[in-house]
Amino acid sequence: MKIRNRELKKLLLFVVYLFSVNQAFSQDPDMFTNATFLKKLNKDRSFSQLKKRIVSESKNTPAGNWGEFVKGVDESINTKNRIVAFTFDACGGKHGSGCDKELIEYLHQEKIPATLFISGRWIDSQFTEFLDLSRDTLFEIENHGLNHKPCTIKGQSAYGIKGTSDLEEAFDEIEGNARKIEALTKRRPLYFRSATAFIDEASARMAMRLGITTVSYQVLSGDAVPFAPESVIEQNVLNKIKPGAIVIMHFNHPEWNTKEAMVKIVPKLRKMGYSFVHLKDFKLRSRR
Repeated sequence: MKIRNRELKKLLLFVVYLFSVNQAFSQDPDMFTNATFLKKLNKDRSFSQLKKRIVSESKNTPAGNWGEFVKGVDESINTKNRIVAFTFDACGGKHGSGCDKELIEYLHQEKIPATLFISGRWIDSQFTEFLDLSRDTLFEIENHGLNHKPCTIKGQSAYGIKGTSDLEEAFDEIEGNARKIEALTKRRPLYFRSATAFIDEASARMAMRLGITTVSYQVLSGDAVPFAPESVIEQNVLNKIKPGAIVIMHFNHPEWNTKEAMVKIVPKLRKMGYSFVHLKDFKLRSRR
């Protein structure tokens, strides 16, 4: 059967598309470990020049305030409608490199869109799982830092986790993981949440210069307290929920009670008239 030129062109384009998708998701995990990937980035002219320019522009910027809610950080959706964004962090390393597959399954079962803030360290430990999640349209993949370090230019610590030591390391934490996620998924993250959600104003401004919005939260679920009872997590969320709330939770500790709490939270929020959304579909806002 004779194939017309137009049909042949469509077929060739489809083959190219399939090849590109396959390339994106058949990477050698060893090439993407943090140390190897950052070493490769620093040899890349576009990365090194951007780093030099951004650091130069930021060198006279004072550190400013340090915390979860500082200038330049958003924490809720700009709306009066009864919508909620569930966000789940994956920290990695000694701060938890597991994957709560029962929680992921529950989100699927209930068709709950969620925004996943994922660190480079977690990707290193759960490479295949990360690729699977990044293919899934139910989930929005965002940036939780390359090495899961709170972003600061003065080496401050939060919850016992030492932050980045200077502008250069803060840049690597933000932009390094943004490029790692983009290299693996072909989508650049829109949002960044610093490890522990603590960040200084200088780092938040740096993220802004990189075209990245820093996000904290409005509702702290408390699921990061090891083995917090599901009833406590449930009440933390239900007592503080508001239209447009960004809820912070975790999916890197399957032994914790996040999924058990969600089973109780979701039906009650629906009964209150709430629906669930991705961050990327709405404008965000800050209290400052």
